[in-house]
Amino acid sequence: MVSGWFVVGGWWFVVETEEQQMKLTTLFGTALAIVAMAATIGYAAKNPVVGGKEMFPNKNIVENAVNSADHTTLVAAVKAAGLVDTLMSPGPFTVFAPTNSAFAKLPAGTVDTLLKPENKGMLTKVLTYHVVPGRISSADLKKMIKKENGMATLKTVSGGMLWASMRGNDIMLKDEKGASSRITQANVFQSNGVIHVVDSVVLPN
Repeated sequence: MVSGWFVVGGWWFVVETEEQQMKLTTLFGTALAIVAMAATIGYAAKNPVVGGKEMFPNKNIVENAVNSADHTTLVAAVKAAGLVDTLMSPGPFTVFAPTNSAFAKLPAGTVDTLLKPENKGMLTKVLTYHVVPGRISSADLKKMIKKENGMATLKTVSGGMLWASMRGNDIMLKDEKGASSRITQANVFQSNGVIHVVDSVVLPN
């Protein structure tokens, strides 16, 4: 028999038996777990998550991209091309960001070849082909596609062209070689633009 005052989480309760004490402790622990879970879910939903990390709209493209586990190849390429300062500048830029698996689709040895110092010019052309001036959201892209009768033309920083179209609910990009890439995660807003994650590398002529 237990009778008297019992403290749980800074609150005083009157309990008569050991069973009541155990139930109270369990109940309070469950309530705390629910509150903690709700807080975690609420926090996680605050900003987009890319590559397992939250992307903060007050950080620039590079500051966010370096934290994505899905974009380590892209970040390495940006560093090798000397584009870090450019993509940290005010911009704004729209970046179609290929994942590691997108780079893995390229023929064997392509990435290693592009990362060689002697191929910096070629690497820069490929990377800047994934960048369009301005902050273009998926809603903007859809409006452009509709306005241009189903196929919007995007002039990239490299000087080349990309073409955006709809395939069902997906926004697709076609490159100058005729290959396609799909936007898998749109509207990851940055302080200096927006990132759209894509599932394939687009290539210029």
